[in-house]
Amino acid sequence: MTVRQARCVCPYDCPDTCSMLLTIENDRIVRVSGDKAHPVTAGFLCHKVSRWPERIYHRDRLMFPQRRVGPKGSGRFERISWDEALDEIASRFHQISVSSDGPQAILPYSYCGTMGKIQSESLDRRFFHRLGASLLDRTICATAGVVGYRFTIGTGQGMDPEAFSDSRYIINWGSNTAVTNSHLWVKMVSARKNGAKIVTIDPYRSPTAARSDWHLAPRPGTDAALALGLMHILFRDDLQDECYLQSACIGADQLRERVLAEYSVNRVAGITGLSADDIVRLAHEYARSRPAAIRVNYGLQRHAGGGMAIRTIACLPAVTGAWKDRAGGILLSTSALFPFDYASLQRPDLIRSGTRTVNMTQLAEALHGELPGPPVKALYVYNSNPAAIAPDQQRVLQGLLRDDLFTVVHEQFPTDTTRYADILLPATMQPEHFDLHHAYGHHYVQLNRPAVPAPGECRSNTDVFRSLAQRLNFEPGVCQMSDEDLIRKALWEHPDGSGQRVDTPPALLGITWDSLAAEGPQKLRVSTEPPFANGRFPTPSGSCELYSAHMAELGFDPLPKWTPPAESPTSTPDLAAQYPLQMLCPPSPHFLNSTFVEVDSLRECAGSPELEIHPEDAIDRGIVDGQPVNVWNDRGRFTATARVRESVRPGMVLAAGIWWSRFSPDGCNANSTTSSRLADFGGGATFFDNLVEVESLEEVIIPESLA
Repeated sequence: MTVRQARCVCPYDCPDTCSMLLTIENDRIVRVSGDKAHPVTAGFLCHKVSRWPERIYHRDRLMFPQRRVGPKGSGRFERISWDEALDEIASRFHQISVSSDGPQAILPYSYCGTMGKIQSESLDRRFFHRLGASLLDRTICATAGVVGYRFTIGTGQGMDPEAFSDSRYIINWGSNTAVTNSHLWVKMVSARKNGAKIVTIDPYRSPTAARSDWHLAPRPGTDAALALGLMHILFRDDLQDECYLQSACIGADQLRERVLAEYSVNRVAGITGLSADDIVRLAHEYARSRPAAIRVNYGLQRHAGGGMAIRTIACLPAVTGAWKDRAGGILLSTSALFPFDYASLQRPDLIRSGTRTVNMTQLAEALHGELPGPPVKALYVYNSNPAAIAPDQQRVLQGLLRDDLFTVVHEQFPTDTTRYADILLPATMQPEHFDLHHAYGHHYVQLNRPAVPAPGECRSNTDVFRSLAQRLNFEPGVCQMSDEDLIRKALWEHPDGSGQRVDTPPALLGITWDSLAAEGPQKLRVSTEPPFANGRFPTPSGSCELYSAHMAELGFDPLPKWTPPAESPTSTPDLAAQYPLQMLCPPSPHFLNSTFVEVDSLRECAGSPELEIHPEDAIDRGIVDGQPVNVWNDRGRFTATARVRESVRPGMVLAAGIWWSRFSPDGCNANSTTSSRLADFGGGATFFDNLVEVESLEEVIIPESLA
């Protein structure tokens, strides 16, 4: 028996991007453990990835190309060869491209099924750009918050995650850090051992909130109002850092005027549902504790005013001068610090003038022909499971049932989306292909190399796009490039292997294919000093923009403000009269969005689709703990098991997911009720602006097709 170890990178949509060690016996992975040599992820893994062998060698893993033989949605397929599959895809794409609809009738659909730069945004982008297909605006998770943050800061950069262990006041704002960013949580706990206080602001009593020193539960969608109320107190009580405001910021006087006039403590208490005393206490503690750090996350931006909420919270470290401390400031993401050569990877120069862009959040509208441009006649899905994760689920499924829609799905498992495929392709997993990784929760670049052979006939994204490009007679320079060469391009290396180019960004100097292969994870060449201690923000003005002239030019309010949710009991009372409960649908701790749902042991941990409901709301509806309930609104419905708990506020319910249809009692999940409405900035999604009603069910009837 041959036993060896190999290093691998966790590819999933998580800030931690862990380095892992695989124990391999006879080319089969038998154990997965954390890599103790990684300075941040430090040798431990979440319980999802710890079960990785169960997923890699799962009985349901797709192994061969298949063609649909039953009705759309039936999940009935026959095995075919790769040549048959690729020939049919290329032929259909060519037919559509030369038809009156043109190539923009072809829509790629992908997101972060892998975060690797090679398998998620290299040859796929080149292929569809050269083909002339519609562009996809990948907005479903983070864009509203990223745009809002940049309006204030000028970049996505924030404080160094490794500095949190030295903070003395830590606010998790809309972040379930203990579950979704567990290695940062370790640093927070380390800080607490040295005297720090951990505060969590979240409408839901998440595991992070439960483990914090103080939990504040504002109404969903009121985070901007809370931040403005805090600033009211900071200015009112002379707790601001006037020196920093005058030297490093623009718009301090206008911001002061607005918050003092419009966001009194009593008004903000009324909006948020928090007590005035708690709001005052939070402002005073935050201002008087140094260093003070805020970890803000993407959940709170999934509202109509979500982008402005992130922008507003991002003003707080400037008002208090928290940026002056290395362990102070705010962190949203570290992604902006990784200056890979994306232009070389993606070749945006291949995009044809006038090509339309389709917002992925509006897949329902795209499939029903409700967007400008030609109807979508072909859909190519990879790194995503839109039948489960897209909002307005019932309309998405209706669109996927169209007989005139040619759908290709490249996947690892028979997901909800594969049921609607015309051609189904088997995909590799991380230990079976090359990739290059940044992180959005630390500063380390990592290389992933194949460690075991791919099972069956599984092929990587890049392999498939190379083959399709060849069949469509694309120029060799578009897609006929190895994964190794793509990685070198991303790292600014010369194609002849003679080293990095002279225009290599300083942050990547010396980080090459060879150094990553020999030494493992490599830290970006970035300063450990606080990024904005002396101001010098990369905004148009060069200052932290509390007032943004650029926003005014774009038609936005140039100052921070609160935008009420598009749906909530207080902002839409007429709708709330019919659907009085505001529903949040964050990820389950046992899944990562819709990934890992197929793993038996994790699904057993999760139990079944659940709906957390406050005792007051449960009593009003005759609902008892453990009882099946129907959750619905005008968009759709789903069935779940009621969990009567005080973890949610009265007037609010929570359905953690995302469950696949065949594991759901009625074949639906929470996205049956969510809206494809867009947020204020960046075309982001508004999953949490969602009013529903809940009723008890005596029994759940499972459809015969799902039994």
